[in-house]
Amino acid sequence: MPARQSNRLLRPESLTGVGIILASAALLVPIMDLRPISALLPAAMLGSLIILSLILVPMDQRKASAGEQPAPVTRSPRRVIGAFALIAGYAIATDLFGFYPSTAVAVPLVAWLFGYRNPLGLLLATVIVVGAIWVIFDFAMSQEFPVGRLWQE
Repeated sequence: MPARQSNRLLRPESLTGVGIILASAALLVPIMDLRPISALLPAAMLGSLIILSLILVPMDQRKASAGEQPAPVTRSPRRVIGAFALIAGYAIATDLFGFYPSTAVAVPLVAWLFGYRNPLGLLLATVIVVGAIWVIFDFAMSQEFPVGRLWQE
């Protein structure tokens, strides 16, 4: 039987929620320097993360007050580490090779790692995702994505 925690604010879900709130609030500061059209999506996403975390923390605290034991932080640490490695790899690839080539590789890679193995479906999903991003952001909103250090003059 697990030992009871002395401080219910140290539950993993509560700590995660507070961490997301603090990190999202900190990331809102540099967004203020962007053009309004460029800042819209990141600000909306960070605001949504803050709102969802403001819901998560009280829900977890209610569970704590009812005496419910916290869920383990992770059931599969290798998958969590792998997910963080994929995110880091995607960020590095975007910086080096550019947004579109990195995304064209990342979309099918992530789908394949999650168990989707149909080659035609992977190709179709990649074309739809990359194409939709291009149509919405590059074509309709005239936003430029990083081209990558390797291709810059």
